[in-house]
Order: sequence, then structure tokens, then C-alpha cells
Amino acid sequence: MATATLPTSKPRLETNPQSDNYFFPAMAVLILITVFIGFARTYFLAGMFRAPLPNLLIHIHGVVFLSWIFLLITQSTLISAGRPDIHRRLGLAGFGLACLMVTLGVLAGTNALARGFSPPGSPFDPKTFYAIPIVDMLVFATLIFFAYRARFNPAAHKRLILIATISLMDAPTGRPPFAAITAHPFLGSTFVAIFLLLLVGYDLWSTRKVHRATLWAGPFVLIAQQLQVPLGNTAAWHSFATWAQTLARSSH
Repeated sequence: MATATLPTSKPRLETNPQSDNYFFPAMAVLILITVFIGFARTYFLAGMFRAPLPNLLIHIHGVVFLSWIFLLITQSTLISAGRPDIHRRLGLAGFGLACLMVTLGVLAGTNALARGFSPPGSPFDPKTFYAIPIVDMLVFATLIFFAYRARFNPAAHKRLILIATISLMDAPTGRPPFAAITAHPFLGSTFVAIFLLLLVGYDLWSTRKVHRATLWAGPFVLIAQQLQVPLGNTAAWHSFATWAQTLARSSH
């Protein structure tokens, strides 16, 4: 008795379109350009290591932050070049660099608080502004953690790494010339939102849907950044910032 063999459907796997090889390196380069423009006057065009920064900690923080951007470009380019083996070897170093970034970000933010610093043109006092770098570091650390967990899911992993980096773009875009827009109330995350919309648009163009990682991580970043100033204005935060400021000043 003959039996008919019905076609079986293969499980649907997440694919990485060939266009990923161009989009993610391009986004990394766009981030580098944004960082250069934002910190040009105070860092890059001021001689970098000879730039008039407050202390050595801020110099080290700047170097490590820039190293992360260059690593992002390198890692995305390695995937595009078909060298995932080197990409994986650098991945562990990248995770260590991310942890160092979080540590230095908190220390640099606390150092600025101890000096009574807030960026030029900022409408916030130092204690309110302190909420911005601290929340940024919490968001970045959270996304890096989930990116590490998703390292065997390339589509999710690369998006979470990119979004984690985008979450830090309020630092360069909070300065001139971007500050002409971001200094206005509720517009501080404008350029972060633009970067995220580029990723959403790419997802829709390349796969006809927004990737799950983009769907949750993008709103997570935007909501967290919109809560920074309200949090920084609370009495509880000011009490915490006063404690951190006193501790930082007493340690010198």
C-alpha cells in the first residue's frame, strides 16, 4: 500500500539578512561621528590627552568610552567580513570593557557631582544632573547583561549591543551643537530616539517586522531617559546625591 509523503514545514529560524553586514557597521560609524561632534570642542579638537579635563579619571573615562565605540565598529566589521571566530575571541574582552565602562561611568559621574559640575547650558543643578549618568549606567549594564545572555542568538545580540551603545548617546548629544535641541524640556532624548527609529526602520525594511529585542529594549531606553529628570528632582534622590557628594569629597 503506497503512502503519500506530505511536505513538512521546517521550523522557522531567525535569519540575518545580508544587509546586516552594511547596516550595523554603518550605525557604529554614525555613532562615532556623533561622539566626535559632541566632544569635539572639549576633547578631540582640544588635543585629547592634552585636553583641559578636570582630572585623570575623566581622561581615562573618555579613553575607555572611545575604545568601546571602536570595538563596536571592529566587531560589526568582523561579522561583515565573515570572521565570527575573531569576533567571539574579542567578545569576552568586550564584556570586560563594558563592565569597566559602567564602573568608570559611575565614578566619573560622582566625581562631577563632587566638583559641583553640570554641563554648560544644562538647566539642572549638579545633584539633579547626577541622576542622568547613574541611570545611563544602569540601563547600559542591563542591556549588556541581556546581550551577553543572547550571544548565541546573533540577531538579538547585535541589536542589544547597538541599543546599549545608543543609550549612551545622550552624553555627546547633550552638548553643542546638539544642545540647541536637547536643552529644551522633554527633548533631551531626541537623538537617541532618532537612532532607535533608524533601527526600527531597518527591521521593518529587512524582515518586515520589528525584532523582539528592538521592541522591548528601545522603549526601555526611552522610558528610562524620560524618568531621569523627574527622579533627579525628588527629595529622596537629592538626599542620596548629597550623601554621594559628601563621600566623594571626603575621599580626596
